[in-house]
Amino acid sequence: MENSFRIFDNPIPEKDLEKARRTRAKYIRKFGDDSGKQYHLAMAETPVVGKLWNMQSLSLSGAPAARFTDKSVVIGNIRMGFGHYRISMALASAAYSLGYEPVWLDLNSLTESTCGKVIRYQNNLYSMGSRWSQVYPLFNKLVWDPLNSEGFRKLSYNVSDELVTELMVPVYRDIPRDTPLIAAHVWPAQAAVHAGMTHVVNAVPDNWPMALHLAEGAIHTVQTPSAYLGYRTLRGMRKGSVLSPMPAGSLCETGHYVDHELVSNIGADCARREGRLASGGAVRYLLTIGGAGAQAELYLHIIDELLPEVKAGRAALLLNVGDHMDAWKYIRQRLAPDAPRPTEHFGDMDAVMAFADAALDGEAEGIHVFCDSDIFAAVYTTNVLMRACDVLVTKPGELSFYPVPKLMIHHVGGHEVWGAIRAAELGDGTFECARPEELDGMLRLIQSDPSVVCGMCEHIRSAGKAGIYDGAYRVVRLACTGRADCF
Repeated sequence: MENSFRIFDNPIPEKDLEKARRTRAKYIRKFGDDSGKQYHLAMAETPVVGKLWNMQSLSLSGAPAARFTDKSVVIGNIRMGFGHYRISMALASAAYSLGYEPVWLDLNSLTESTCGKVIRYQNNLYSMGSRWSQVYPLFNKLVWDPLNSEGFRKLSYNVSDELVTELMVPVYRDIPRDTPLIAAHVWPAQAAVHAGMTHVVNAVPDNWPMALHLAEGAIHTVQTPSAYLGYRTLRGMRKGSVLSPMPAGSLCETGHYVDHELVSNIGADCARREGRLASGGAVRYLLTIGGAGAQAELYLHIIDELLPEVKAGRAALLLNVGDHMDAWKYIRQRLAPDAPRPTEHFGDMDAVMAFADAALDGEAEGIHVFCDSDIFAAVYTTNVLMRACDVLVTKPGELSFYPVPKLMIHHVGGHEVWGAIRAAELGDGTFECARPEELDGMLRLIQSDPSVVCGMCEHIRSAGKAGIYDGAYRVVRLACTGRADCF
């Protein structure tokens, strides 16, 4: 069903549509066309986080075995980095807190289908590009940054995705058409619309407007005012043109997508940070390596910079390498010989949660390293540790929007730049410290002046009271009730 001749009433040139047809044909040749196949779905408890939110995951089955209720809300996502999983977890957490039953649909996990094969191929390309961008500055400057800021911004890119996601429709056939579906990546939203689902919400992740994230037929949500106006006007999505805007009702500004566990504890967690800093306790830094595993060299630099403070008991490091054991091996081999022996927390999520819970009001000293081969544990470990840290050191991706003091390091992909701008303007994070000298200077400032982190805590409190971190609740209510209590 080639409905992409126009996007939000903006005509698409025939050359762009023809290029999109060729892209779809290429994927069909490479991965097949299973549009005539009858796929069925089964449900099982989601690993690690399923018991927290009574969440089931969908998988392919030989017979219909998935049971949906009037409280079910499908969380559609893909594994591409960690960001879309983390946003999905925030939505699932909010859904459970509001009395709904979250159902996890990871299209990337449906490996037998054309849908799963296409996404896995795309994920591998994206991960490779992310890693190369951190190793080869010229590749980053000439290819990766422009692609992620301007290439994905074009309407012509959206046309290609719209046609390719038609190949993903078969895996939706067991889901009742009126079941609410929230997508943390545009492909599950586009495919759901193609499949005829009637309550689709497309939770747009980025603060930089890109046509990549458009799924006409779904209701779009964004986290910030600048993203709202940028998407509403389709700003910059066709070079040199002012486009017809998205129609009223197709876009809502909800605020930041954040887990219920974090939002509901903003006051207590900020008070703990302020208390630790006032008593001269070690500043706790949480360092997170993303899904592509691209930042090992930079984090080794940060560890080296903070090592004297760690040895003196004035700083503590919590390093989550996700599911990238190779990144930790690289860092460990290059640690200074006099570095404190790191405490390793590997493969036991219950122990990680116990450690984080004890650290809320207890001690956390030295260097702690976290790694888990399970993707859910790899991602959620950061969420669990956030409450017990004082400063989150992160690239300006999806974590830019979380209610924790943040030190922003260099972006991975040009679309992330505006995440750091949002945090800096809101006051709950630093500007992007793109150069090592800026990063080192910010670390020295935080170590020497507790008011920097305490000031961020005060801004977090104010933003919390204003409902800025309540976006996940609003997205769920929009999908499940149709009511948009948005900004």
